[in-house]
Amino acid sequence: MRIVLVGPPGAGKGTQAEFIAAHLSIPKISTGDIFRKNVSQGTPLGAEAKKYMDAGDLVPDEITIAMVKDRISEPDAENGYLLDGFPRNVAQAKVLDAMLDEMGSGLDMVMELVVDDEEVVRRLAGRRTCRDCGQIWHVEFDPTTVEDVCDRCSGALFQRDDDKESTIRHRLEVYNEQTAPIVDYYADRSILVGVDATGTVEDVTERAIAALHRMES
Repeated sequence: MRIVLVGPPGAGKGTQAEFIAAHLSIPKISTGDIFRKNVSQGTPLGAEAKKYMDAGDLVPDEITIAMVKDRISEPDAENGYLLDGFPRNVAQAKVLDAMLDEMGSGLDMVMELVVDDEEVVRRLAGRRTCRDCGQIWHVEFDPTTVEDVCDRCSGALFQRDDDKESTIRHRLEVYNEQTAPIVDYYADRSILVGVDATGTVEDVTERAIAALHRMES
């Protein structure tokens, strides 16, 4: 199967992508992994991408698309793949469709992990990181014995800037403006499946696998 996984920050895409890809015996492909691989191997596309990354700019769509095309053309993706983190907007989705059409293939499913904004804030804003060992805790879901003290090494806990509520809400605004519209784009093509992403990791995985089986049948 050829799948795109979408959902807001904090929906658990990375975790579910690993489980779904393993269940289907297909590679999980993320743009972050592709960028790092091309840069580390010094490919021409990696060299181009690095210029933008070093400047703190977004890598242009044409470079990203070219990297994705190279990756899904590799032998391990012959029987399918799961794209995590791409496409990020309708323009990229249309280019991806055109590229796949040229390759004689297409997407089988777009899976949306559905979770509301307040649940995302609850999940992310509650995270605390140890300054010494880097262990991540959660004030509600995985609290330490002593508040703001790491159970592993007794280091001090702090809230990272990207876990602060104001930052999370900004990320959600960006997602809702730029990425959420692809949900409607794929719904119009009747390949979108929504999966409730609330509850435990195991519960969400179970729902995702059930959705895959319904699509396959």
